[in-house]
Amino acid sequence: MATELNSAIVKEYGLDAGAKVVGIAAAKDFDLAPGGYDPESVLPECRSVIVLGAASSPEVLGDIAAYTENRNAKLTAMTDIAKKVAKRIKADGYISKAVSASGGKTVEVDGKKEHFGPISLKHAAEIAGLGVIGRNYLLTNPQYGNLLWLSAVLTDAELEPDEKIQSAMCENCNKCVEACPAGALADPAAFGKAGCRQFFKIENKKFVIKCFTCRTVCPHCLGELA
Repeated sequence: MATELNSAIVKEYGLDAGAKVVGIAAAKDFDLAPGGYDPESVLPECRSVIVLGAASSPEVLGDIAAYTENRNAKLTAMTDIAKKVAKRIKADGYISKAVSASGGKTVEVDGKKEHFGPISLKHAAEIAGLGVIGRNYLLTNPQYGNLLWLSAVLTDAELEPDEKIQSAMCENCNKCVEACPAGALADPAAFGKAGCRQFFKIENKKFVIKCFTCRTVCPHCLGELA
């Protein structure tokens, strides 16, 4: 017999595993996700999406090498956290599937190219009440700003979802758009990673990132979401 799970128990699982924030979204609320990238396409029995987040230290923003090393380590750590939570949920008698913090592929959505893993983690986090996606296309959290790294767990457990955050954080602000050296944010309707790729390179099968200006210039970089 399955152990009766609720949102509070699952959030404790996430915090115990190393996450700093945990939000829950209902699978049915992903109706705007592109075909094949909604939770039920990944796990047909999915009823709830548990989104896990942990933050980088603001100090890494001062050095490209430190930022890249921290980014790569965080992706590995967040995937491990998701696996731990999924394992505990499975032990309770429910179906669960960990969603990696990295990976995915580029697909075309409404005429523009988007990059997704099995699901879009930043969109899942927004639905789960962990923050708001801003003009820089980054999730911004009230406490940790845009320094959160994310992973998720899909499950057939019926959990109480969190409410979305309501914020107009980008109103009257254009700092990231003006600062982007690739001009990648100039047209929000056409945003994709193509403009950013000139500032990425791969060494030893790992991303080396040469630009994260859109994080550092954001007034909400260190939190205080309006």
